Order: sequence, then C-alpha cells, then structure tokens
Amino acid sequence: MIIRSSALLALSLICVREVSAHGGHMDKIPEGAGVSDDPIDATLWIHILLQTLAFGLIFPTGMVLGIIRSRWHVPLQTVGTAVALAGYFLGHLHRGRQFAHNIHASFANSLMLMLAVQVGLGIYLKLHLSKGIHSRIRRPMVMAHGVVGKAMPVVSWIQMLFGGITAVGFCRGDHLGQCLAHFIMGSAFIAYGILLTILLLVGQYWLRRTGRSQEFFDSAVIAAWGCVNTFTEHRWGTAWVKNDLQHTSMGIVWWCAGLVGIWLSRNRGGRPRRNLVPGIVILLTGWAMSAHPQELELSTMVHTVFGYTLMAAGATRIIEISFVLRDRTAFPEPNSFQYLPPFVSPLSLTWSTSPN
Repeated sequence: MIIRSSALLALSLICVREVSAHGGHMDKIPEGAGVSDDPIDATLWIHILLQTLAFGLIFPTGMVLGIIRSRWHVPLQTVGTAVALAGYFLGHLHRGRQFAHNIHASFANSLMLMLAVQVGLGIYLKLHLSKGIHSRIRRPMVMAHGVVGKAMPVVSWIQMLFGGITAVGFCRGDHLGQCLAHFIMGSAFIAYGILLTILLLVGQYWLRRTGRSQEFFDSAVIAAWGCVNTFTEHRWGTAWVKNDLQHTSMGIVWWCAGLVGIWLSRNRGGRPRRNLVPGIVILLTGWAMSAHPQELELSTMVHTVFGYTLMAAGATRIIEISFVLRDRTAFPEPNSFQYLPPFVSPLSLTWSTSPN
C-alpha cells in the first residue's frame, strides 16, 4: 500500500505543470488586489479540509506513532499521503475565487517534494535492507527520516498560514511587515506552549541529563529573539516611525533579560537553578502589548486582550516556580496548576495574529 502511495505522489509531481493550468486564471482580480470578489467554491473548500486533515492531524499523529514505534505508523501515514494527494490536485482544479501569484502556491510544491522524500525514506526503511552498502547507509537514512518527519508539522503549519493569508488576499505591499511580525510572534508563542507541555510531561529526565534548568533554555531563546527584534523592527537608515521605538526597546529588554536569565540559571556550585526572569519578561511584554497603539480601534482592543493573555502566561509561570514547585525542578507527577502556563501561551496566538 505504501509503495502505491509513493507512485501516486511521484506521478503528481511529474504532472504538476499540466494540472496547474486549471487554476491559473487571474482575469477577474482587481488591480492591486490579491484575490477576486468571487466566493470560494466547493472544490476549494474540500481542498482546505483535506489538507488540514492530512497535514494538521494525520501526519503529526503518525509522527508520534513513529516515535513510539507503533504498528499503526505506516498505515496512518499511508492514509495521510493519499488524502494529501487528493487535496493537492483539488487545489489546482477549483473555480470561483481567483488568486494572484502567491507564496502558498509556490510553497506547495516544496512541501509535496518534502512529503515525497519522506515517503521514499519510509519505503526504503520498511524493506529492511541490511546487506552490503545498505548496512552503512541505513543509520543515516533512519536519522534523515526522523528529522524530516519531525520538521513536517512545522513546515505544514507555515503552509497553512500561507493558505489562510492567500484565501483572503491580505499581507501584501506595505502590510507585509505587520503580517510577518504578528504571525511570527503568534507562532513562536504556540511553539513555546507546545515545548512547555513536552517538558512538563516527558522532558524532566532530559533536563536532568543536560545539567541545566528549564530557564536556561527559555532565557537563551529570549536573548536570541531580542537580538533579532532589536535589529529588524526598525528599518535602519530611515526615520523612526509609529511603533518602531517600542519594538526596538522591547528587543533590547529581551536580550538583556535573556542574558541575566542564563546567568541566574546556575548557582555558585554550578548546579541548575530555577529563576523568574522568563516569566517576568513575558509578563512585562504583555503589559507593553496591552498599551500598544494601533491605527484601528479594533486592532488596539485586540492588542489589549493579547497583552492581558500574555501577562496571564507570565504570571502563571511565576506562580508555578515560586509557590507550586518552590524552586524545585518538578514533581514526580505534574500538578494540575502546571498545565496553565502551557495553555495560556498558545491561547495568546489567536490574539497575536488577529490584528492582521
């Protein structure tokens, strides 16, 4: 079954030029716009549902099953490949709304190529070839299969964001920078929530093995992110406009606080130690975002709620370390309160991307 899905996937990549001709009309798109005024037809809705099912649910679930070496890994990934192929073709066969040249269409072929590579690696490993040259390349193939499989949910998330942006036709021209800022920040917080959950449930042994506290890694990411914000939020060499000063200032606060958090993550004896710096940084960032002025009243109100949600994430993290764990690494079993910080952080994603 998996060999058949691989053959179908290869055939789809060969036929992409022929299929693309069905969805390339742009004669109804107003000048300067990204989409036409036509409604999304049933074919495109089915494409959206199938690709969301495949890349948003089936493949991530199959990845987890592969990590635990479940016998359901191969059947589930085979079903996901078939669903993804059907959705891919339907994306080129729709009528109704027309789209200008966009990143979603351009990136789709790269994602499908990545899927083809992953399926090919899976087939090779499933054949259990271990003689001759196969004995030397099998281990690298296993590693490549794992890396591509774990990267697939991240790349799929990016493509789904591109799809949403393309469907409504925004994030073009002068609005590109604002869209990038909001979607990158929102995605970063949902990734942070996922990593917090993983560390809470299965990552404590890994943390003890590294000899570092969780705040060391949090602070390192905060410092790196602050450096990026410091030098990218303002177009250097041009006049300071709108919220440039606040964005750049927050970047400086982040990398300075991140370095402090790294320094405080060990005691004088070199042993890992908990600290409150990441929680304080998130809380103060939320406070700044709640007072972040916007051109539209709706965007200002959404930023306010986003800031409050972020403040809640920082506050719950501080309470968890200081009053629930009392500076200990973790309990044998997670306390019910410890699920709040990982929950509130991804919740802020919705509000972070809403101002677009």
